[in-house]
Amino acid sequence: MPQDLERIYGRLGFAERAVYSNFVTSLDGVVSLGSHPSAGSVISGRNQADRFLMGLLRACADAVLLGAGTLRATPGHHWTPEHIYPDLAASFARLRAGLGRKPQPRLFVLTSRGDVDLSHPAVAGGATIVTTSTVAARLRDALPVSCDVLEVGERGPVDVARALSLLRDRGYAVVLTEGGPHLMGQLVEGRLLDEAFVTISPVVAGRDVDERLGMVAGVELLPGNGAWSRLLSARRHGDFLFLRYAVRRS
Repeated sequence: MPQDLERIYGRLGFAERAVYSNFVTSLDGVVSLGSHPSAGSVISGRNQADRFLMGLLRACADAVLLGAGTLRATPGHHWTPEHIYPDLAASFARLRAGLGRKPQPRLFVLTSRGDVDLSHPAVAGGATIVTTSTVAARLRDALPVSCDVLEVGERGPVDVARALSLLRDRGYAVVLTEGGPHLMGQLVEGRLLDEAFVTISPVVAGRDVDERLGMVAGVELLPGNGAWSRLLSARRHGDFLFLRYAVRRS
């Protein structure tokens, strides 16, 4: 890494093929705030160390994979390093160049129903919609010229394992996912996730009326099939903890 980035975070690297996630969670395990948009910035309080890590992890990736729900919940966002931490845009660019990456990670939006906001600036700026051939036929003519479609299966839920295989066929070997919890559930259940970065914010979010999800939703793993992980690193910045886990495949 460029020296200024390594001086802030320390050493960081990934295998030639890797899928890794990044989430910020409240002290009581909340990562989403129901109908409230931009949950991550609310839970983190726009903590600058967390935003730096988001930028760094994006800078390392060939692609960023999201569910359509995360796209809808984050209007106006761009999943690029400099959008989240502009002060180090030049350093992120040097890192990408040194890794042989394209100037920006490609955004891939996964949807089984086609409910994608095609006017979202991240989509308009260039994205790939990952969906079935049935939905693709309906969406294709409405897509901006900067977008394309990756077809996975004919209909029904998108096979995430197959989608990742097709991403790799296109040259996107190092993939970051920033959510949401249902996509994480599919990745963990399918043993497709290699590493998980978890920022623990000192805030307590609480739960009452709105559905407030944890990091993984849509699957139940314990008691019989828990996805045990190995702690790779733990960092502290003020009252925030920054954890990195290798997710076991056994």
